[in-house]
Parts: sequence; structure tokens; C-alpha cells
Amino acid sequence: MKTILAILNIPELRRKVFFTIGMLVLYRFGSYITIPGVNPVAVANANAPGQSFMEIVNVFSGGALFQLSVFSLGIMPYISASIIMNLMTVVIPPLARLQREGEEGRRQINKYTRYGTILLCAIQAFFILQWATSDQARSHDGQPLVSPEVGTYMFMFIGLVSMTTGTVFLMWVGEQMTERGIGNGVSLIIFGGIIAQLPKMLFKTFQNQNVDTFAVIILLIVFGILIALTVILQSGVRKVPIQYGKKMQGRRMVQAQSQSLPFKLNSANVMPIIFASSLLMFPQTVFGSLGIAQEWLNPFAADWYKQLPYYVIYTGMIIFFSYFYTAIQINPQELSENLKKYGGFIPGIRPGSHTREFIEYVLNRITLPGAIFLAALALAPYFVIDALDLETDRNTQQLAYTFGGTSLLIIVGVALDTLKQVESQLLMRNYDGFMKKGKIKGRR
Repeated sequence: MKTILAILNIPELRRKVFFTIGMLVLYRFGSYITIPGVNPVAVANANAPGQSFMEIVNVFSGGALFQLSVFSLGIMPYISASIIMNLMTVVIPPLARLQREGEEGRRQINKYTRYGTILLCAIQAFFILQWATSDQARSHDGQPLVSPEVGTYMFMFIGLVSMTTGTVFLMWVGEQMTERGIGNGVSLIIFGGIIAQLPKMLFKTFQNQNVDTFAVIILLIVFGILIALTVILQSGVRKVPIQYGKKMQGRRMVQAQSQSLPFKLNSANVMPIIFASSLLMFPQTVFGSLGIAQEWLNPFAADWYKQLPYYVIYTGMIIFFSYFYTAIQINPQELSENLKKYGGFIPGIRPGSHTREFIEYVLNRITLPGAIFLAALALAPYFVIDALDLETDRNTQQLAYTFGGTSLLIIVGVALDTLKQVESQLLMRNYDGFMKKGKIKGRR
């Protein structure tokens, strides 16, 4: 409570916190505004599709997708466009040169990212609207989600414009939160959307008279354990010591202070799970939206995500993308050249190629356990549901899928990052933060 009162006593920090909360409240209000032509009553009682690519988008949009709101796509198209642009800067030399041009180059890349966001919004909105107008999208009593008075083509056009505009608006909100609030605005939007679904999921789970209370309690305990392990994963760092040569200070030659080069155990963060999930679920969504139900035409029609081949392929793809994304984020060649340029070296390792090989060796060693833990975290909901025999309890399954795996990693990561920013703001003003440590008594 003292820490919270300290935040409220600092005018600048208080404004940032209230601005962030206000933007999140605005986002949640917009998630309930449906696009024109939708029957709100039918949407409220709609049968959501099963575990699919659309289900993943729905989780990241805070449940706005299956409500067919103006924020149905959430902020994910912008994140996807940013990831694609980061990959392209590695493989396309002109973009790589543009990235090295400083602020002007980054501004140009951001413009291309926004164009890519609009293109991805149009593609994703098309598949979502295709599902909304299909016979599969019905309420519990069989009502269509789209009002019959609205033509299909007009509804598709209005829906494309509304959803794309909503994502562009969220992109602006995220930038404003980053600039004038606390934490990363885009990450906080996803964080707020996921957290907002927790009370609803718990209420629906315990409202069911046939719910297995013991199984739900065990599920919540497992979530607590996974949160603790995720904090360890996010905080795990391998520090490589760095020594700089002697330098002149006044008229004396002094030894430069030793530093360290930190490599996170999970440098790729949640991206490997997002890539793997999207690639595996996207074919299922495309086949479903096109109405292909025959198994000989659609190998993804069955619940193959409950089978052993899915687990093996999913794990392999997460490990692959962990190494791939780490290689994109961290360039050992560039690190070794910068160390050599500024007179730094790793004790016991010669500068140049030997330093590059050592950094690659360290990254390969620490990425593997992080990737295996990511895969275990992503598959945890499936194993828990199978172990607790929750196949017939739809609400508990939704609770496990929504707050397990990817969502859990995002929640913990964003919460830790935001707390660290608040901590730094408090420490600058000589206040104790949330992450208090034992006081060290000074000697007399």
C-alpha cells in the first residue's frame, strides 16, 4: 500500500498510470461495439468455432472477434506486420540499409509496417466475415449472425472497412500509451484483453451445475505453478563478462570497469508459439471457411490437435522458431565487431572470429532449454485437460486454452515489464518499488 500511495503522490507517474488505465477502458468499451449489419442478440448467443486460428485471434483480441466488434482483429495484424518487416530487413539488403540509417530509416520502415498492417487486416477480416455469413455461424436457437436485410457484398465491404479502421485506431492507441503512459502500449492492449476474459471464464465455469470443482481447483493450482515457472523463464539470464582495455583518465592510465553481456534464456519470448500455432491452425481455418468438410480433402478436419503427430510437429516447430527468431534478434558477428571496435573482449577469448564462435556457442546452449520449456508451456493445456478428463466440459476447456500456454506467457511477460518500468520511476525519486529487497545495514 505504501508503494501504491507513493505512485499516487508523484504527479507525473500518477498521470501516466491513469492515462494507461483510461486507454485500456476505452479499448474494452470498443470491443463491445459490433460492426453494422450484425444481429447483436444472435452474436451474444453464437456458437464459437472450435480450436482454430480464429480462436487464437479471439484470445488476443480480448474476445472481440466472436462478438464481431469493430476491434475484432485486435492489435495482432500490427504485430504480425512488425514481425514480417523484421524478417524482411534480414533477407532484403535495401531494407537492411534503411534500418541502419537511423531515425529517418526507422520512420520509413514504420510506414511500410503500417501499410502491411492494413493489408493483413483486409485478409484476416475477409476470412472472419466469410465465417460470419456461412451456415456454420449460428446462435444457439439457429438465428444467423448477419441481419437478412443487409446484402452479403455490402456487409463484406462495411465489415472490411470497420475492422481495418478499428485496428488502425488501436495502433494509434498503443503508440499513445507507449509515449504518454506506462509500459509498452501494444503489449498492454493484448494483456488487457486477455485479463478481461478471466472473470467471465471463471463465472461460466462455476455457473455450470455439472462442473467438477475439484478438477477446476487443480487446474488453477497448475496455473499458479506455471506462472512461477514462467517468471523464472522470463528472468533467466546468462551473463557473459566483458573487459575493456585501459584508458586515459586525466594523466593516469586506469583500467576500465568490467561489464557483462546479458543473454536471456528466452530471447524469442512468445513469438515461436505464435508462429507455430498460426501455421498449424491456419490451414484448418481456410478449409473450414471454404466449406471443405471431407477428410480426404481436408486433413485438418478431425481433432488432430489431440493426437501425437500434432504434439511432435508443434514441439519441433517451436524449437525451430526459437532458434530462428533468436538468430534474427541477436547477431553474433555484429556483437563481436562492436566489441573489437570499442576495445572490449571476453576474458579468455580472442577478439574477432573466436568471440563470434563463443557467442554462438552460448546462444545455442541456452536457447535449447528455453525452447523446450516454451513447448511444454504451450502443450500444458492439452495435457492438463487430458489428465483431468475435461473433454466433455466445454467451459473448463475454454478456461485452460485461454489462460494456458501463449496467453500465460504474455500476461507474465507484460506484467514483469510494466512493474520494472514503475520500479525505475520510483527508484529515481528515492521510493521503494514493488520488488523490494532486504535492506543492507551500513558499517559505522
